Amino acid sequence: MTPQQILEQYGPRESMEYDVVIVGGGPAGLATGIRLKQLAAEKGQEVSVCVLEKGSEPGAHILSGAIMDPRALNELIPNWKELGAPLNQPVTGDSFLFLTEGGALKSPILPECFHNDGNYVISLGNVTRWLAQQAEGLGVEIFPGFSAAEVLYNDDGSVKGVATGNLGLGKHGEPLDSFQLGMELHGKYTVFAEGSRGHLGKQLIAKFKLDAGKDPQSYAIGIKELWEVEPGRHKPGEVLHTAGWPVDPSTYGGGFLYHMEDNKVTLGYITGLDYSNPWLSPFEEMQRWKTHPRIREVLEGGKRISYGARAITAGGILSLPKTVFPGGALVGCEAGYLNVSRIKGSHAAIKTGMLAAEAAFDAVTAGRQHDELSAYPAAFEKSWLYEELDKARNFKQWFKKGLYVGTVMNGIEQWLLPKLGFKAPPWTIHRPAPDHTYLKPAAECAKITYPKPDGKLTFDRLSSVFVSNTNHGEDQPAHLTLKDASVPVNINLAKYGGPESRYCPAGVYEFVPNESGAGERLQINAQNCVHCKTCDIKDPTQNIVWVTPEGGGGPNYSGM
Repeated sequence: MTPQQILEQYGPRESMEYDVVIVGGGPAGLATGIRLKQLAAEKGQEVSVCVLEKGSEPGAHILSGAIMDPRALNELIPNWKELGAPLNQPVTGDSFLFLTEGGALKSPILPECFHNDGNYVISLGNVTRWLAQQAEGLGVEIFPGFSAAEVLYNDDGSVKGVATGNLGLGKHGEPLDSFQLGMELHGKYTVFAEGSRGHLGKQLIAKFKLDAGKDPQSYAIGIKELWEVEPGRHKPGEVLHTAGWPVDPSTYGGGFLYHMEDNKVTLGYITGLDYSNPWLSPFEEMQRWKTHPRIREVLEGGKRISYGARAITAGGILSLPKTVFPGGALVGCEAGYLNVSRIKGSHAAIKTGMLAAEAAFDAVTAGRQHDELSAYPAAFEKSWLYEELDKARNFKQWFKKGLYVGTVMNGIEQWLLPKLGFKAPPWTIHRPAPDHTYLKPAAECAKITYPKPDGKLTFDRLSSVFVSNTNHGEDQPAHLTLKDASVPVNINLAKYGGPESRYCPAGVYEFVPNESGAGERLQINAQNCVHCKTCDIKDPTQNIVWVTPEGGGGPNYSGM
C-alpha cells in the first residue's frame, strides 16, 4: 500500500498543536528548545515546545570528533559547569602533522583556526544527553524514537508542521498487526535541526529554492572510532590533526586523534566527498591511516570500543542556503553552519538554535504564525558566528586545487592575513559543482588495493557496524530507496565500478551474482545503515534517496 492509501484507509491522523515544533534532538534543536523556554520564563509567557528525535534517545545518533568551543554554551547556559555538563577534558596541546607513508613533518606554523586554547575534548553524544536533560527540566517535550517523515503544509503553501512515520509496516509497506498510524504535530513555526543532509531539510531547500544563487553544497564523510588505550600511551587533552598520506594530494582528506579523559582516545578520518576516483573507499582509508607509525604508537595494546560514521556539511558560508521560509527555519548542520577550517560545528549549532529561538519567540508572542522569521538570518549576519564563518569562506575551495595549493593559500588566509589586520580574505573562491559530479569513470582511474584487516588495529565493515550498536527491524520497508532499480547495474556498476559498495562505511550496498548466474544485482542491506547519508550525497546518478526508517532504528552510539 502507498502512504496515501494507508492514510485513506486508516486516517485521519491524530494531531497535536504546539507553538514551536523542532525536528531533531541534537545540539541545534535542543538549544532552540532551551532558549525558547528561557525566554518564556524571563518574559512571563507560555510557549509550548516539542522536539522529535528519530534516535532511541537524544544522543543515540550523534557523532562528532569532537572538540567543543564553549562560547555558545556560555551564552546559552552560563552556569553549565555547576550543572554538570560533561565538558571534562580541557585541550592541553595542539599539533598538526603532514604525513608520508612512513614519516611525519610537524607544521612549524599553526594558524589560529587550529588553536584550541579554552576548548574541550568531548563526547558530543554525552553533551547532547545532558542538553536534553536541561531542556526537559525547562518544560520542553521530547519524543525520542519518533521520525519526522513528512512536511505538512497549509493551503497557502507555508509549513504547518510535520507528521511522524507510520509504525508496524511490513517490507512491502503493508500494515501488520502492530500497525500504528503516524501523528501530526502542528506548529506556528517548525524548526528543522536534522543534521547534515537532513531528509526533510533537503526537500524544503528544493521546494522553496533556498539554495538559489549559492555555491553547490559540499560534504565530507567522517569515520570515527573510540578506543581505550594503555595508560602509558595516553596524554589527556592532547590534540593531533594530520594531512597527506594515505590519500593522494588531489584528494581532500585528513585525520584527527584526540585524547579524552579515562584513557580514552577518539580518532577518525575525514574524506571530502568530491573525490574523483570511484575505487577509493573512505572506510579503508581510515583503517589504513591507523597503520601510520604516529597513530599506531598510540593505539597498540588498546581496545576499540565503538565505531560510527556521519556526513559533514562542509561548504561553509558560500553554500549556506536561505535559512527561513514561510512557517519554518533551518538551524545547525541542517543548514550548513559548520566551520570546516576549525573542524567545529557544535558551537555554531547551539548559536543558530538560539538565534532562531529568539526570532520564533518574538513572533509567537506577537501573535504571528507561519510567516518568515526574517529576524533570524538578520541576527546571524550581525553575530560573531557570521564573522567566524566569513573568515573561513575559502577554506574547502582552496583544497579542491590540491593539498599543496590548499595548504599555502589557507596558511596565507588563516595565519598571515590576520597578522596584517584582515578580518576576512579580500577575495572569494567559488565552487562550481556538487560532489557527485566529480566521480570519474572507473576505467580512467587506478584501482586501489587495500590491505586486509588484522582484527587488532584495523577492522572490516561488519565488525565495525556491530560495535556501533546499529539495529533496524528486519520486517520494515527499506529506508534506502532507488528512483530506478536498473541504474545501479546499468550505469553505476558498468561505468563507475559500483562505487556504492565502497563509499558506504557500513556494508549496506553489495553487488552480488544474480540467481540465474548471469550478471550481478545490487543488494541493499538496510539493517546495517548507520544513517551517515553518504549514499544520498555521493551516488553519481543521484538515484539513491535516503528516507526515514521507523523511529528508534539505526545506531545507538555510546560515548561518541
